[in-house]
Amino acid sequence: MTHPKRILITGVSSGFGLALAREALAAGHEVVGTLRQADGIAAFEALAPGRAHARLLDVTDAAAIGAVVGAVEADLGPIDVLVNNAGYGHEGVMEESPLAEMRRQFDVNVFGAVAMMRAVLPGMRSRRAGRILNITSMGGIITMPGIAYYCGSKFALEGISEAVGKEVRDLGIHVTAVAPGSFRTDWAGRSMVRSPRTLSDYDAVFDPIRQRRQEVSGKQLGDPRKAAQAMLALMDSEAPPAHLLLGSDALALVREKHMTALDDLVRWESVTRSTDG
Repeated sequence: MTHPKRILITGVSSGFGLALAREALAAGHEVVGTLRQADGIAAFEALAPGRAHARLLDVTDAAAIGAVVGAVEADLGPIDVLVNNAGYGHEGVMEESPLAEMRRQFDVNVFGAVAMMRAVLPGMRSRRAGRILNITSMGGIITMPGIAYYCGSKFALEGISEAVGKEVRDLGIHVTAVAPGSFRTDWAGRSMVRSPRTLSDYDAVFDPIRQRRQEVSGKQLGDPRKAAQAMLALMDSEAPPAHLLLGSDALALVREKHMTALDDLVRWESVTRSTDG
């Protein structure tokens, strides 16, 4: 490890957020973790008294975000790293899922992350230093039936991360979209919002996927602790990538998608070129 960092992680009550907080504290860093429920504050700060700081925050409350970030920097000092981890999964066939569910999915997974980035960037710009890790998903690169709203939100965050990274890279700030595959977190458990099934036409394509997801929940290949260690290594890298996959399942699925996309480019190249003036 280089010098200890002050790391702000959203959503540290469970999953990647909690795993990363624990590994960062064990490595000697200072961690500010956001939670939506006050009853988790004492337990989080007990992880490392004096170095683990809990803050109440709902990332959909844009006005509160600025106040929390400002207070952290005033009370504790500069934020070296922001990890946008807060988020959740929505499962449901698109035609069966109300638009309100899509808006909520984007409010948390996209608008919340962007608001956090906007809040920390002024300080990072003034110091010409900073790291931002946006936790996306392999579902921000590949798709599958039944998680259209979730994939849409993560595709959006992948694109925003890449574009913002280009905007700030000459200012000493690095942005990386971290896309995990299947890990032993609660993403597919109590944290997932599921729209009710109503249309039998989708049973054949979707029901086996839902059943399989529920069966493997908690038994996935990925180890959250190892993901946290990979993210800590990323923070120390002098040349971090714009995108980082975590998990061999993500690697295999994303590689297959890119190969298929390349095949389609070649197959349809003449049509593509035919539109030039």
